Amino acid sequence: MKQTADIDGLMLSYDVSGEGAPLILMHGWGCNHSTVASVAAVASETHTVYNIDLPGFGDTPEPPEAWTVDQYTELIEKFCEKLGIYSPVVVGHSFGGRIALVMASRTPVSKVILIDAAGVKPKRTIRYYYKVYSFKLMRYISSLILGKKRAMALIDRRRAKSGSADYAAASPMMRAVMSKAVNYDLKYLMPRIGAPTLLIWGENDTATPLRDAKIMERLIPDAGLVSFPGCGHYSFLDNPSGFAAVMRSFLQSK
Repeated sequence: MKQTADIDGLMLSYDVSGEGAPLILMHGWGCNHSTVASVAAVASETHTVYNIDLPGFGDTPEPPEAWTVDQYTELIEKFCEKLGIYSPVVVGHSFGGRIALVMASRTPVSKVILIDAAGVKPKRTIRYYYKVYSFKLMRYISSLILGKKRAMALIDRRRAKSGSADYAAASPMMRAVMSKAVNYDLKYLMPRIGAPTLLIWGENDTATPLRDAKIMERLIPDAGLVSFPGCGHYSFLDNPSGFAAVMRSFLQSK
């Protein structure tokens, strides 16, 4: 059932299904609650699932400013407080995994499921740093010639052409959000997660490589990793039956 909640003036859209203990489900970047509908279907067999459209995606409007991952997390925490949800299972795919990591490091949760989750800062190549400093130099020179406002518009257009498909498809506001998120390394928070944590990964994931999952497994005290051969960043779609079996077992475990 689709519902909305007013959280500090932002109308957060979410879908509710199932019965039982609460479970918060958060999709990845460029997606919405429908992308993880199959995950919600499995979880709703034993839990009340709150499948959220994160701000800037689906039916939830963009945040009022370029939010950090911490601000996204604060929104979810306020959502739980408003609805009287205590110690939920938190499940996050990709970008949603960032929020799940932060939330689990500081808020009471019963279990954590991270699906091809982001949170480990990517390894940077020399080419990457060349591109970054080239843009900084271009921004400085353009500001002198065109003025700050026109220069920023020019730089944003150039970044959209040279960046990832997700970056190119995003609005200026969400590009700023994305830039903050990808540069936020969450490794320092992982040892603070006390809840049992399941990592589910596609072995061919290129967006959040399997090495990220192995880092999370090492740093999160009570974590276990299940990886699927031949699967990519959407392992829950690439191997739905295997994913469902692993998730059911974890959710039903004591």
